[in-house]
Order: sequence, then C-alpha cells, then structure tokens
Amino acid sequence: MGSCLLAFCSGVLAVGRFGMNLGTEALRTLAFVALVFGSQATLYAIRQRRHLWGVRPSLWLAVSSVADIAIASTLAVGGIAMTPLPALLVVGTLVAAAIFALVLDLVKIPVFAHLGIAQTRVIAR
Repeated sequence: MGSCLLAFCSGVLAVGRFGMNLGTEALRTLAFVALVFGSQATLYAIRQRRHLWGVRPSLWLAVSSVADIAIASTLAVGGIAMTPLPALLVVGTLVAAAIFALVLDLVKIPVFAHLGIAQTRVIAR
C-alpha cells in the first residue's frame, strides 16, 4: 500500500514538473499537498478489510480529515510558509486523491486476501 502512495505522489509531482512546468518551490508545496491528500486517501482505503464505502467513518475521523484537508489547502493556496499554488491545482490534486482512494480500494481486496488478512466471516452461535 505504501508503494501505491509513492506512485501517486510521484505521479502528481511528475504532472507538476513536466505537465505544468512548476519550479522547485512550487513543487515542494505540491509535494506537501500530495502527501496530505494521498495519506488521507490511503487511510480511508485501508481502514477496514471490506470496501471503503462499506462502513461509515466515525465522526472523529471525518472531522479530523476535513480539518486536515482544509488546513493543508489554506496553507498551500494562501502561500503561508510555502510558495502559493493555484486553487484549481489544489482542488485537482484532491480529486486525484479521491480517485486514488477508489483505485487503492480495488487493489487492497486481492492483496489482503493474498496476505491472509482478508475478511473472515463470523459464525453466529
């Protein structure tokens, strides 16, 4: 799963560098945003053995995720302690992270099954 996060972040940075011709400082900000959003996507994808939409996240998880994304987005767009990025780029990275979560969820099921950590059925007595 870590390799998938690495691939996601590398892909985002490759688009920023080669597709958008961003400079070094803007790429650092983009790396920050990609890590925050990608980590959130990974968290939701692997938090349970079934599909990510199978069980609703707890209130604390949802609130902390919204706060995390809001803070990172505000810092990146506002240029607070980093080079500012266009809001559209930050939103695009968030959408890419949501797609990444869905793809990772599809990869997770067979990987978990292969590793022997697939969902076990509970037998009622």
